[in-house]
Amino acid sequence: MRLVRVPLGDRSYSILIGSGLLPRLGQECHKLGFSRRGAIISDSNVAPRYARRAGQSLQAAGFRTVTLTVPAGEQAKSLQTVQRCYDLLAAHRLERKSFLVALGGGVVGDLAGFVAATYLRGIPFVQVPTTLLAQVDSSVGGKVGVNLKAGKNLVGAFYQPKLVLCDLDTLATLPRREFRAGLAEVIKYGIIRDAALFRRLERVLPKLLQLEPELLADVVARCCQIKAEVVGRDETESGRRAMLNFGHTIGHAIENSVGYGQYLHGEAISLGQSMAAGLSEAVLGLPARDVARIRNLLLAAGLPTRLLLRPAQRRRLFAAMKLDKKVSDGEVRFVLAEKIGKVRWNQNVPGPLIERALDFQSASKSVIRRPVGQ
Repeated sequence: MRLVRVPLGDRSYSILIGSGLLPRLGQECHKLGFSRRGAIISDSNVAPRYARRAGQSLQAAGFRTVTLTVPAGEQAKSLQTVQRCYDLLAAHRLERKSFLVALGGGVVGDLAGFVAATYLRGIPFVQVPTTLLAQVDSSVGGKVGVNLKAGKNLVGAFYQPKLVLCDLDTLATLPRREFRAGLAEVIKYGIIRDAALFRRLERVLPKLLQLEPELLADVVARCCQIKAEVVGRDETESGRRAMLNFGHTIGHAIENSVGYGQYLHGEAISLGQSMAAGLSEAVLGLPARDVARIRNLLLAAGLPTRLLLRPAQRRRLFAAMKLDKKVSDGEVRFVLAEKIGKVRWNQNVPGPLIERALDFQSASKSVIRRPVGQ
């Protein structure tokens, strides 16, 4: 088992990474001194596989829990679902010292974390991420929230978990498309902070796709280490933490403009990173060979790097970017790369350059458009 600490003073917490960790959930919650009453929030894909095991582990440690199952998919990240969770928690008499377990991928983690942050003005929660994307990124750092029709994650909070428990065995039941989507965030960490990790991914990607256990544990732990270091220095994204958004300004806008469900989150982020790489070349002089390496690694992971937008979708994409949380004084701000392993954040990119980058993105015939589920 690997252990990574997120250094936030008296709110510091551990990330546990390894195989066979789900049966330890109850024991770890007991160590944290939680009240005996709690709830598991999961979704309709994950709950049938893992909710019973999580509940049994908690019961064996003396906890009484109820499981709340929400629909799978990005559409569940809504204020309507939050209201339903509040009502069920109240019906089951959860109190200020009760706790929540977020059991699932990024959608469940964001949703359950937001519920925990706001129910009774805040109750403790634990992240048990079951997707690669959630294990390396969304479960760590305390960003929780839900979507509005106008855009992604526009309602939320910074609210840290008490523990993140990454059982790598859960990735064995993850659809291959979901695993590949998670690799977009893994690749991001190499681009923004660790050129050696990026080079390693170029060498060992086939083994990673085969879920080679030691390699998988190493990579997940390294991604968590990078995020923990960044969050520890800038918890609320006043500066340095913005580097974690490489590709996300465009990726979130793609999700919103094309429609949630056309692309998985990681696929949209892959498209955003491909476009951000092109903008980095134009604005910061990122070498063309590095742009090619970024796009080639994304392609090798089975991720899209180009998309074709209809005129109406293109207009919606620009509107969605204008509503992004990183907009300042009406200007869209980007994270751009000087070289692989080093980025600058808060970069203003002129509109014509964004238009030109979109033209390039749409020029290729190698457009990946896959319905969810494949």
